[in-house]
Amino acid sequence: MSAETSYAYGVHEVPLLGDTIGENLDRTVRRFPERDALVDMATGRRWTYAELAADVDALALGLLDLGITKGDRVGIWAPNRPEWTLVQYATAKIGAILVTVNPAYRPHELEYVLRQSGIRLLAAAERFKTSDYAAMIEEVRPRCPELEFTLLFEGALWTSLLESGRQGDPAELARAQAALSPDDPVNIQYTSGTTGFPKGATLSHHNILNNGFFVGELCHYTEQDRVCVPVPFYHCFGMVMGALACTSHGAALVIPAPSFDPAATLAAVEAESCTSLYGVPTMFIAELADPGFDAYDLSSLRTGIMAGSTCPVEVMKEVIDKMGMAEVSICYGMTETSPVSTQTRADDSVERRVSTVGRVGPHLEVKVVDPSSGRTVPRGEPGELCTRGYSVMLGYWGEPDRTAEAVDAARWMHTGDLAVMDDDGYLSITGRIKDMVIRGGENIYPREIEEFLHGHPDVLDVQVIGVPDAKYGEELMAWVRMREGAEPLTAQAVRAYCEGRLAHFKIPRYVHVVDEFPMTVTGKIRKVEMRETATRLLGTG
Repeated sequence: MSAETSYAYGVHEVPLLGDTIGENLDRTVRRFPERDALVDMATGRRWTYAELAADVDALALGLLDLGITKGDRVGIWAPNRPEWTLVQYATAKIGAILVTVNPAYRPHELEYVLRQSGIRLLAAAERFKTSDYAAMIEEVRPRCPELEFTLLFEGALWTSLLESGRQGDPAELARAQAALSPDDPVNIQYTSGTTGFPKGATLSHHNILNNGFFVGELCHYTEQDRVCVPVPFYHCFGMVMGALACTSHGAALVIPAPSFDPAATLAAVEAESCTSLYGVPTMFIAELADPGFDAYDLSSLRTGIMAGSTCPVEVMKEVIDKMGMAEVSICYGMTETSPVSTQTRADDSVERRVSTVGRVGPHLEVKVVDPSSGRTVPRGEPGELCTRGYSVMLGYWGEPDRTAEAVDAARWMHTGDLAVMDDDGYLSITGRIKDMVIRGGENIYPREIEEFLHGHPDVLDVQVIGVPDAKYGEELMAWVRMREGAEPLTAQAVRAYCEGRLAHFKIPRYVHVVDEFPMTVTGKIRKVEMRETATRLLGTG
């Protein structure tokens, strides 16, 4: 294609990695056995690469001893903690497919994931905050016939698995690893679905190992780096851009707390001399606003990653000036692309970092197309952003039709996002073809919530939209049509109906009762008009 079209390829002098995650970890362990690999601030536990490898291999052998083998699905349901990382690498070493479960899920969401992916073993925390994971697992277990084992981190089985694994035969693990291919599936991540149910994006070793590695390359990671990761492990941000970026470079992964806490994050950066810090913009805003911010020594910080939603200009300036993150990088992507497709570089201007999502990543292709014709548009014109290359998922687990809707015959992933590419190849995201709402970095598809609220006995019809919010970027608002004779629903009533049944970030903050929805002449709901009206009503524009 000519230079004038919205197409770009990520030329890079470093070749793609051709190994599995386990092989890559083993290589790093041989190079840096005594360097820190994993640090958990909450418990004070820490592992060198040699110690991490010993525990990962012990767990892998324990899982093999239990009968878990290549292709089996192993779920993990927990906040950020070292055991999460051990399970991530142990399953990769034996070829089991790790299914990451959002810690905020409630029983009906957990049941769907267990059944849809056919999880044989679920590793989980016993509880966290108000979530009693053990009780919820027992609640859904009778309806999940493929679930054979529950492995609670606080339970006896976890301890005995590690102990038996330490007595195991390393040759058995070597045989299991030798049977794997980099193109084998290694991870299923559920993304909120537009049809009411999440889709399981299935990712290979090749997908996520390379994505983590090249994100780290663009952050200039070496074995000297120490990366503070307060973002969730269950998402690609934590387990790929965090863990795999670290282990592929010999860097240290620092877990500041089980879930995001601004003071704990700042304390971790200081105590562990972290050189890199991750977060969505709301996390950085919370850290900068922490009452004790000025007392923390953040002088070790050099870089970091901000992703999930657009960063306000003033926040970016403060992250660079007050936190010392002169090389902070903006990343854009989606779970289906492992996740990062575009990234700003260390020497990009502040203007580039707040107005664009950077340029195409190494060894990837991006293009902007006319959504109706599929033709690549000239630079400077908006269209749908598509990406192709090593990062594109294998498909949605068990759903070939939905895979074909997202990935075309030429293996281009259609993101559903509207974008503009400038003359230098920088991309700006200008909107969304779909109605996805991004609340504090969480991608939410209204259709799932709409279908859930349709179960309310007083609701005739419902439409959910995103409305501007200073803290989270967007908040959810439900427009509701009531059944005849029913009392109008309040936001409190909707929250009471949802609590314990929907993840907290999916519960609408606002409720607007109407007689009719704005419609086009062809009968389609005009969500754009709804958002305009809502913004006026709430005064959030």
